[in-house]
Amino acid sequence: MKKIPVLVCIAALSTFLLVYCNTVASKNPATASVDAATASASPDSMVKRGAYLVSIMGCNDCHTPKKMGPKGPVFDEERTLSGHPAEMPVAPYEAGTAKNWILFNQMLTNYVGPWGTSFSANLTPDSTGIGGWTEAQFLKAIREGKYKGLDNSRPLLPPMPWQEYRNATDEDLKAIFAYLKSLKPIRNVVPAAKINMPPKS
Repeated sequence: MKKIPVLVCIAALSTFLLVYCNTVASKNPATASVDAATASASPDSMVKRGAYLVSIMGCNDCHTPKKMGPKGPVFDEERTLSGHPAEMPVAPYEAGTAKNWILFNQMLTNYVGPWGTSFSANLTPDSTGIGGWTEAQFLKAIREGKYKGLDNSRPLLPPMPWQEYRNATDEDLKAIFAYLKSLKPIRNVVPAAKINMPPKS
């Protein structure tokens, strides 16, 4: 008869210790960092991280068309990261000026310089953008400056600063790709670049 209270006490003590240890472990910074790392690998957190990185790296500055607001040009949120509008022609310019300067159109999506004429790419997951890209292609495009992330393709043209972006970690680049893939697909066939300089071998 006396064994029952002892067993009850042992069970109660075991439960208390189990709950207490788990609570302490959850407050342990080392455990918390592991939990944070695990959470950061979730698709939702990857997309959020990518959105943050895209916002501070200035991707919208070139890849999102602008519209005029009351205080000047603002991002056209209906066309976020869809690149240079297909229907927008290249404005006339002096060829001599383009040899000594870099010219930007009013949307900052079209550029003329010694290399030729370049256009900001469609980064949305539409088939006219990066819809068919793999993560490996995206990493190659940024790491090696390869057009569409393909071997034996032309280099990415100015003013795309891939030489700086290639220093990002794999985790950050994968987060950016996850965010881009989460965007609204926008059909926009960006014009082909016109290259004046021969590609480097």
